[in-house]
Amino acid sequence: MISRVKICGITRLQDAQEAIAAGASALGFVFYGPSPRYIDPESAANIIAALPPFITTTALFVDEDPKRVSSIVAQTQIDLLQFHGAEDENYCRQFNTPFIKALRVQESTDIAAAVASYPSARALLLDTYVKGVPGGTGAVFNWQLIPEQLRPQIILAGGLDATNVAAAIGALRPFAVDVSGGVEAQKGIKCTDKIRAFMAEVGRVNLA
Repeated sequence: MISRVKICGITRLQDAQEAIAAGASALGFVFYGPSPRYIDPESAANIIAALPPFITTTALFVDEDPKRVSSIVAQTQIDLLQFHGAEDENYCRQFNTPFIKALRVQESTDIAAAVASYPSARALLLDTYVKGVPGGTGAVFNWQLIPEQLRPQIILAGGLDATNVAAAIGALRPFAVDVSGGVEAQKGIKCTDKIRAFMAEVGRVNLA
């Protein structure tokens, strides 16, 4: 199975273009105000309008007012929603837009039960639990907590970079991996060399 790549925290068109040129399948835009990777809807819409076809665009929210979510979906024409807060199944599905649900994993997390709680989600994204931080922690969790039968369905996040993504894909063969801080020059600004190195490692293990 070939693992896809989503590069999240896009704030500039040139970073989006570099990610696509390197082979990313999806781009993520953060609409959570406290995040250092926040992008305003108008800027995101301008970037999305300039993208080529066959790239999935994703909007990240954390316990957002549904009216604002709907407004941003309409303004940006985003493809996929990604929820990182305490949103339940009914909240997530109300927008009539495909969604993925992020789960912050710690040792006590029952991943199988969480998957069952979101039957209409396209996938669950597994990130690392850090108290008070809804995502983008830059920390790795214990991958062995992921039930083997669920590994082909999940999106793996949490502390991935060019030094460990090949090991992650080799061990788990997830549907996709999600990276943000691991390919940055600084928060919100991507590094071309790090993107290329990350994608090279993904390509190497995908072909193995």
